[in-house]
Amino acid sequence: MKNLIYLSLFSFCLMVAIAGCSQAKAGDEKKEPTLTGALNGKFYIGTALNLNQIHGKDSASIDIVKKQFDAIVAENCMKSMFLQPKEGEFFFDDADKFVEFGEKNNMFITGHCLIWHSQAPGWFFTDDKGKNVSPEILKARMKTHITTVVSRYKGRIKGWDVVNEAIMEDGSYRKSKFYEILGEEFIPLAFQYAHEADPDTELYYNDYNEWHVGKRETIVKMVKSLKERGIRIDGVGMQGHIAMDGPSLEEYQAAVDAYANAGVKAMITEFELSALPSPRKNVGANISEIETYRQEMNPYTNGLPDSVATAWTERMASFFKLFLKNKEKISRVTLWGVTDKDSWKNNFPMYGRTDYPLLFDRQHEAKPVVQQIIDLANNMVETENSKKN
Repeated sequence: MKNLIYLSLFSFCLMVAIAGCSQAKAGDEKKEPTLTGALNGKFYIGTALNLNQIHGKDSASIDIVKKQFDAIVAENCMKSMFLQPKEGEFFFDDADKFVEFGEKNNMFITGHCLIWHSQAPGWFFTDDKGKNVSPEILKARMKTHITTVVSRYKGRIKGWDVVNEAIMEDGSYRKSKFYEILGEEFIPLAFQYAHEADPDTELYYNDYNEWHVGKRETIVKMVKSLKERGIRIDGVGMQGHIAMDGPSLEEYQAAVDAYANAGVKAMITEFELSALPSPRKNVGANISEIETYRQEMNPYTNGLPDSVATAWTERMASFFKLFLKNKEKISRVTLWGVTDKDSWKNNFPMYGRTDYPLLFDRQHEAKPVVQQIIDLANNMVETENSKKN
């Protein structure tokens, strides 16, 4: 009988010990630092998803997304050429899957993008004879497309990139088909149609090289004009395709200030930092010169040298320090891809490059800068708390 009591007691103690270890392990896992945990309450931290990720074919990347990010945007599948490749024929399978993933994981979902010259289907602008349609027809096509898409995700997508890349670096309007047929008015019309389709969703203008003074000034004028006309615009998306040689932190700060002072949110929407040389102009047509240029533009096929990796880390961290300093002005920072292998920069300005522009490497491992960003955010909280006390 004593042996039975001792055995029972031993079993009970063993079970308690195992349970305690399990709880401690679970507790340790919960305490693992993440970008979302550190940046919570400052701004959303997001990433762009490609089709493989949307359809669950890249589970390692999806694990990163679920753990490290709280906002998503679709890289391509919500652009008009994919949603409405032929007039009146909409394809929503990929977009539906994308939105369902975001909802399931309680993420801020951005729709990208409603009006963009580059990936709009050709039929949008031409009649059956191949000539430009009238302004009335283009307006009707814009309204049908925007209303159909935005209404489908009403109350589910929290913000839309309504117009993308309509302004040049010198401040002039891009001479796109939208502009050729409708002039500058295509922009307010797009915002008006989007607001009518979902009055509660946020609406953004999105562009690259948005720190250039000429472009910045025209964007500010456009924002103010929309507001004066009573047309909703909530934010300016600063794409943030930056390089090692530019822009400067001062130029970027000036742009953030300008958009905030115009009365809208600033958001970093397609952020990455290329580790490779920026393209140079006036490359000759000589074959040997072209081949030399290719090698110049793709120098790190087997990994970054330590000195370059260190410089890249320092520059990336300095931009996140800027974002954190401006957390009252910046509502979201979205990386344009999950890992280095996903980045469009591997094929720009030429195909077959090996770039290292994102926070997670090709093996799905976090780069050292991820912990630096987390530390920057946590140190900011500690500093703020000490000031309160």
